[in-house]
Amino acid sequence: MFKRIPFALAAVAIVAGCSSGVDLDNVPVEDKNGAPLSTGANAGNAGQSGVQGVDLSQSAIDKAGPQGVSRVVYFDYDSYVIKPEFQALIEAHARFIKAGAARKAVIEGHTDERGGREYNLALGQRRAEAVRRALGLLGVSDNQIEAVSFGEEKPASQGFGEEAYSKNRRAEISYR
Repeated sequence: MFKRIPFALAAVAIVAGCSSGVDLDNVPVEDKNGAPLSTGANAGNAGQSGVQGVDLSQSAIDKAGPQGVSRVVYFDYDSYVIKPEFQALIEAHARFIKAGAARKAVIEGHTDERGGREYNLALGQRRAEAVRRALGLLGVSDNQIEAVSFGEEKPASQGFGEEAYSKNRRAEISYR
């Protein structure tokens, strides 16, 4: 029995040594300028949930693209010719990109599932390049736009038939 007492005392000493008197829940958080921000979830103007409001800075606006303008150009079967009905869309994106020198756009070319993988990757690239060239002709700098192809790998619509296929034959403009 006396042999167990040193082990019990050692265990109690270890547990006591691991406890800390620091209250980690009420440690003040400081911003980069050194001013305390808050000491709890409901401090300041964070509201009941403790979540701060969203700040729509210029970078968030740049990634959103032009307001009220579609980002998708659709193509006919086995074609990479931009239809006249999409000219206004391309002009709006060109104005938006040219308005900010730091704005970057990626044009993603897509196809429907008909055709071989290599063919569809090449066709998707030609569609993306057609939109890139149209933006370039409207004054957008080459270092602001990039064209990539996903071929048939990222369909917008699942299914078989012209309705699904027509939604997949596209070039999408996204902002980074």
